[in-house]
Amino acid sequence: MSTTPEILFSRTDDALGTFSVRPLDPFADAELLHGWVTHPKAAFWMMQDSSLPDVEREYMRIAAAEHHDAFIGLHDGEPAFLMERYDPSELELVGLYDAEPGDVGMHFLVAPTDTPRSGFTRAVITTVMAALFDDAATRRVVVEPDVRNKAVHALNEAVGFVPEREVEKPEKTALLSFCTRAQFESATGIFAEVSI
Repeated sequence: MSTTPEILFSRTDDALGTFSVRPLDPFADAELLHGWVTHPKAAFWMMQDSSLPDVEREYMRIAAAEHHDAFIGLHDGEPAFLMERYDPSELELVGLYDAEPGDVGMHFLVAPTDTPRSGFTRAVITTVMAALFDDAATRRVVVEPDVRNKAVHALNEAVGFVPEREVEKPEKTALLSFCTRAQFESATGIFAEVSI
């Protein structure tokens, strides 16, 4: 039996190499994730004070959830980012907007590094969006980042998101934004091919 995790999606960035996505293993990946989500640069992830068991429990909860999935993103085969996909009509945004069929919620977190590379985070969000749109059922991606997270607003805009309005969530004031497949393709020049 192979212990190599299944690659669910992969794309090549001409400047930065291969980006891919695999399922997250809450047990095997907990230590890696703990270092990422508690890093000072991950303040908007809101897990700064989490212990290793806290992180393991959170991703076990997500793994068991019907409307929430988590993935590890790889860069040239090495773990480099976290991706979450959820149904916004069931989680996070229930009652805060009128969900439409084909809406998919998304969170992403780039691993901290001592050697940042120009364009890397944009390549990560482009990969995340291309992976989401790889599913024919995805018609629109919905995000709700903290209104204070100006860096992620700029990244979202770069891949086609259009802000709609602020919404009040229990943990933050969020900027509700949407991106259709056509908006993503127009903003990035990447045709989001659909797997059949």
